[in-house]
Amino acid sequence: MNTPLVALQKPKDISLGEIEAELSQIWLSQSSGQGAPLASRASTFSMVVYEPEEFQQLLAGLGFYSGIIDGIHGEQTRRSIEAAQKQYNLNITGRVDPETLAKLREEFDKLPLEKRKIENLDARGFQISEAIAAENPCRIITLCPKLGIEDTGVTAQVSAYCPVQRKNSHLICCEYLTLRGTKDALSRVGDMVSSLMVPGLPKFVWWKATPNPEQELFRHLAKQSHCIIVDSGYFSDPESELLKMQELIDREIYIADLNWHRLSAWQELTAAAFDPPERRQSLHEIDNITIDYEKGNDSQALMFLGWFASRLGWQPISYSSESNDYDITRVSFKGQCDREIHAELAGVPVGDAGEIPGDLVGLRLTSSNPSADCCTILCSETTGCMRMEAGGSAQSCRTEQVTALSDQKAELLMAQQLQRWGRDVLYEESLAVTARVLKLR
Repeated sequence: MNTPLVALQKPKDISLGEIEAELSQIWLSQSSGQGAPLASRASTFSMVVYEPEEFQQLLAGLGFYSGIIDGIHGEQTRRSIEAAQKQYNLNITGRVDPETLAKLREEFDKLPLEKRKIENLDARGFQISEAIAAENPCRIITLCPKLGIEDTGVTAQVSAYCPVQRKNSHLICCEYLTLRGTKDALSRVGDMVSSLMVPGLPKFVWWKATPNPEQELFRHLAKQSHCIIVDSGYFSDPESELLKMQELIDREIYIADLNWHRLSAWQELTAAAFDPPERRQSLHEIDNITIDYEKGNDSQALMFLGWFASRLGWQPISYSSESNDYDITRVSFKGQCDREIHAELAGVPVGDAGEIPGDLVGLRLTSSNPSADCCTILCSETTGCMRMEAGGSAQSCRTEQVTALSDQKAELLMAQQLQRWGRDVLYEESLAVTARVLKLR
């Protein structure tokens, strides 16, 4: 069901120094209104959203995209990506994978300085996710870095919206602040952004870009927030970025990865496969694990491997990788009684890629002990099952088909995250093993 929104005031351009004054004016005008529903400020949490949407700006600057800069991966955006991929002889997927993003940056940098100005309407900050609005945030501050323009400082827009409350016609309203400028300009106002987060309430930072602990703004906001929320499904270099996530956790900065929650169905089915006592006894006989994922982003595969290894106490001892039609990563572990375990992660090309880069396709757990009752195959589609079953095994395998989450979009996962924020020990333990694997590269 859609959440209806009522605008108390249309977005208004103001200077940074006028932000609090303008917000006060909005609420003052509401309290003195005649006959209008009573409106009051929400008092749940503050959230900063760093929303680069660089790919849309690059596509616009290169002439492939004429729509508004809104971060929505709609049909027009997909067609623009496909046109760019065709022009630059890239694999046509309709998604901005690391190779496509690198090429767009390269071609944009070739443009003369006078042609790097993005003329498209910038609607970032006004696309209010209904799933998030339903959680009644107190204040959302959206930071929108611009490409290809001269640093002329930071501009601000203020607005207020209310999810309609039926009871007593009372409106619970939240404030939306949108700041625009170059990356350098936004980095200069980090202290001001922190001061705009309402004291005494939980503070979230949704970093919708590759996290960079060396970036001044990221580092500053990480210190001020209770939780940094990322999505490794869109990391440009997952293996490096997952190591950065571990570094942040080591500094006692709480990280929530939306992509981690996309693994829940796979984790639950894997655990359920070993619920029967006779199978549970063979769990430690597993010495081969194969994971297939959609080629292009291996973060889900790496995190699942880290989760499984952390549950069984496996210690990583070697790592190797090769890239061809399939991206193959091989990892060896030491298990109980010095048992050697072999893992293979395979990035497989798929004809109809899903919305989320790097979704898991198939999983096979087997043992070199033919008497062990542990062979398990999970797959998300028929082709995934066929490949896993073709791997062969002397054992009788339990096969299950995984039904993915009904909606894996970041906005819905974000709304769920806001309801359960706090330390996720299972994620941290799993990521720690993943990081040890990646340090063997």
